[in-house]
This record gives sequence, C-alpha cells and structure tokens, in this order.
Amino acid sequence: MNSFRLYGRLLGYEKPYWRAFALAAFAMLVIAATETSLPALMKPFLDKGFSGTTSFPLWWVPAALIGIFLLRGIVGFVSTYLMSWIAGNVLRDVRQAMYERLLAMPALGYDNHSSGRLISKLVAEVNGVTTAATNVLNTIVRDSLILLGLLGWLFWLNWLLTVIVPCLAPMLVMITLALSRRMRAVSRAAIDATGQLTRSVEEAITAQKLIKLFQSHEFERQRFDRVNRDYRAQGMRIVVAQALQAPLSQLIVASGLAVILTIALVQSQSGSASIGDFVSFITAMLLLLSPIRHLADVNAQLQRGLASAEAVFSVIDEKSEVDLGKIQIVRASGAIEFRDVSLSYGQNRALALDRINLQISPGETIAFVGPSGGGKTSLLSLIPRLYDPSNGGVLLDGHDLRAITLQSLRKQISVVSQDIVLLNDSLRSNIAYGSKDVDEIKLQFALKLADLSDFVSTLPEGLSTNIGDRGAKLSGGQRQRLAIARAAYRDSPILILDEATSALDRISEQRIQHALEILRRGRSTLIIAHRLSTIQAIPRIVVINSGRIVAQGSHDSLMRSCELYRKIAASMAESPAEFATKKLN
Repeated sequence: MNSFRLYGRLLGYEKPYWRAFALAAFAMLVIAATETSLPALMKPFLDKGFSGTTSFPLWWVPAALIGIFLLRGIVGFVSTYLMSWIAGNVLRDVRQAMYERLLAMPALGYDNHSSGRLISKLVAEVNGVTTAATNVLNTIVRDSLILLGLLGWLFWLNWLLTVIVPCLAPMLVMITLALSRRMRAVSRAAIDATGQLTRSVEEAITAQKLIKLFQSHEFERQRFDRVNRDYRAQGMRIVVAQALQAPLSQLIVASGLAVILTIALVQSQSGSASIGDFVSFITAMLLLLSPIRHLADVNAQLQRGLASAEAVFSVIDEKSEVDLGKIQIVRASGAIEFRDVSLSYGQNRALALDRINLQISPGETIAFVGPSGGGKTSLLSLIPRLYDPSNGGVLLDGHDLRAITLQSLRKQISVVSQDIVLLNDSLRSNIAYGSKDVDEIKLQFALKLADLSDFVSTLPEGLSTNIGDRGAKLSGGQRQRLAIARAAYRDSPILILDEATSALDRISEQRIQHALEILRRGRSTLIIAHRLSTIQAIPRIVVINSGRIVAQGSHDSLMRSCELYRKIAASMAESPAEFATKKLN
C-alpha cells in the first residue's frame, strides 16, 4: 500500500472526531496569526517608537505583546487538549479493531503468527499509528499555517527577498524523499526487532519453570542479549536516518538566509528599507526556522508511523473465521458424521487427515487412539470448526457444519483438553466462563461432579479465590478438574475429552472416572486418552495412524485383530501386569 493510501486510511479513524479537529485547526490558525504578529509589531515599534516623537503611545506595544501571548496560551491549550483527546480516541478505536480481529481470526491465523509479534503490534506499534494520525497532522497543520503567515508578511515587506525562499523548496523535497525511503525501511526492521524482543520476554516468562529445571539461565541470557542488541541497533539506525534530515535541511535554509541577509543589508545601506523593515524581516526569517525544522523532523515521525500502520493494518486485514451458516441449532442430538474428510494445514504440506469416513450416533461414546501426530486431535478440532476440512465435510444432525452458525455450533460442544487454558480470575469466573449470569445450582453441581467441592470449602474466599496467572495457584490435577467442572457447567450435548485425566494420579483418576461417566450420559462423547484404563471399557475404539482410520472396534476385538493397537495398548498400560490382565480379558 502506497504512503498516500496508507495515510488516508489512517486518517479515516479521525473522521468521527472531525468537529473536535476543526476546532483544533481554528486554534492552530490563531496561533499562526499570533506568530506572524510578533515580527509585524517590530516595524512600528522601531520606526515610530524610537523616532523621538511623543505621539507614539508607549503602552501600546507591551499591551499588545501581553495580549498576544495570553491569546496564544489559551488557544495553545485548546489545541493541545483537543488533539490529545482525538489521539486517545483514535488509539482506543484502532486497538479495539485489532483486538476484535484477533478474536475473529481463525486458528490457522494464529498458527502462522508469533504471539509475541501480535502482542507487540497491539500494545506497542499502535502508539506509532496514533503519532502519525494526530501528532504528525498537528505539526503539519500548525507549522504550515505559521510558515504561510510568515511568508505572507515577508512578501508584503519585501517581495524581492521573499521569492528566494521558494527556491529552496526543491532541494528540501529531494532530501526529504531520499531519507523517507530509508526511514520507512529501518522502521519496518525496528518493528520486527520489537516483535522479537516481546516474543523472547514472553517465552522466558512462560517457560520459567523449564529454564530453572534445565538450568538454562546462561543460554537464555545470551539469546536475549542477541535480540536486545539487534533491537538497539535498529533503534540507532532510526536515529541516524532521523538526525540527518534536520541538519541538512537547516544547512540549506541557512544558506538561503545568508543570501537574503546580504541583499537586505545592501538595501538597508542604500536607504531603500527602514530599520523597522529590516528588523521585522529578519525576525520573521528567524521565526521561519522553527516551523521548517518541525516540518523536517515530522517526516521521521511520519515514516515511523506509516511503518507502524502497515504492521497494525496487517492484523486488522487478517481474514476472519468464515461464518456463512444460516442454521440455528438450539440443542443438537449429537449425531456426527465425517464424509471423506481430508485436512491439510497449508499448501504444499502433508495431509493431517486423509479421506476419513466415520459415523457417531447420538449419545455414543467413542475413543480415538493412535501414535503421536497420527491425526486424533486434528480430527476432533474439525467438530467445533477450529479448522475446516480441505476436502469432504463434517455433519451434525445431518447438517454440514459450514451451514450452521458458529455461535450455535460451538454452544453444542464442551472440551476438556490436555492444554488447559485458565484465566487470571476467580474460580467462579473460570468455571462459568462465558456466562453473563452465573447459575449457582449448576455451579455447585459442576464442583461436585469434578470432585472440587472439598477443595473449595478449604479456601477462605471460596469460589471468589483468584487462581493466578494460568491457574498458577492450583496443582496440575486441580487445574484439570477445574476444566472438567467448566465442561459440566456448560452442559453441552457433545463432549470432547482430549487427555482429560492426563494430570491426575491413579487414585484421583479413579475418583473422577465415575464423574466422567455421569457427565457422558446422554452426550456424544469423543475421547483421546493416554491410559488403557480410560478406554478399555468403551464399546468402540477408533485407531488412527498417519491421518487414516486403520481399525475400529472394541478393546478385545482390536487386541485380536490389530497389531498396531496391541502395541499402543502395551504403551498405554500403567504396568506390564495390568496389560497382561487386560490382554487376557
């Protein structure tokens, strides 16, 4: 996207606040007028105030000077306040748009992006966008008005000298264009470095236990040092590109000013200009330096902001989950069918699932086993449409999932995964997650079902207890039982258990298996398990390998007919004796 289109899109976020901007622009116009009035005061002050005549009122100039700065203070405050108010609103709106797009982004979108970079764009780079949309615009409008006002005064005083000023413009434009390309490039690199830095910090915090256990402090320190050095280097490249423009621009302006001063001195000595004209002209020329410098410096901020805008809009322009469904399901019966389903996570990648055909009856419990990476989790992720099949289709109660609205589809599904996601909030909020009004009866039932009632009763704050970041204040088993309680509270007709008891010891698992049996009643339940005891009694077990269904049946029939299942069952057994017993049975 070119700079003009990019900046135009950025300014679109200011459109709702155009009234405030119009008032701020009027305040800037007044500031420009007061800036021009300062050199204008010099002419009568010198020509008449020092002429020796008594007719010139002595109070006029100091009163005008105080009045000018009083007016400048008032309108300056109004302008600054309004532009800051607009900036705050634009920042909020852009960040909200980014966050909403993140919520709507499909799972594949997250697979293709580093979480650190997404966080960096949402938290840090959006500030650069605000700078480009408000601060840069504020500087351009205010200083351009001041520049035009001073040039107008100069032209009125001495048009011959003033025409020299536009001659400087081509050289200033050439410098600006040359450095703009450089600043945009280094700004993009700086954004990437910021993402790398954020990712490194995020990984260190997330993996802090792993770092301690493997005593990898020095390794992580060196890795962060490399990223940190690169971040500093990219920052210095921006400084160099930014620092070059101001002195080069000022050198050109100073050269023009030297020519003008020389001609003005010649005119003054020849008597064609008064002292007041000369001083007023020189004062206005000196005042020109400030807006010229600001306008030269603003290019660096603009290029940095446009680079940030590219990063921000890359998130906003991410594709949302496709939801073209029209069918609303109140409560499904739970009949699920996979029809010739294949799945690939991207072009030129191997199939994660290859021509899967499978039917699950309402209320049926079915287990999936297979080697790691065989496709079990991929298969189950198609049911809530975290991914869509590359070929074929998945049906619920006879309807293709893509014909069902995402909202009503996902209401039918509860998931207990081995990757438990808990919020830094209370137990109550985590169990009743997504519910506007908490049903206390359902909540107590869920606690009892997940064997959490006794634990909650020991907490001083009960269900209001904060569980910490990612449930850090809970044990692994407690986190898993909390996830089970969440599924029980949701009360959906389809239940997916992906290693649901993986964090439980043998005794805890036995206590909760009965609860899971109750939870499965009347629900279509799909189980991925790592323990033989979890699936041994399930009537139908599906064996998946390399994305294909290679066998299905009961435990006993598979032990007789499927060599792969026998190997898997042996690896899943808690002990050789148990495996032998299960094998004999």
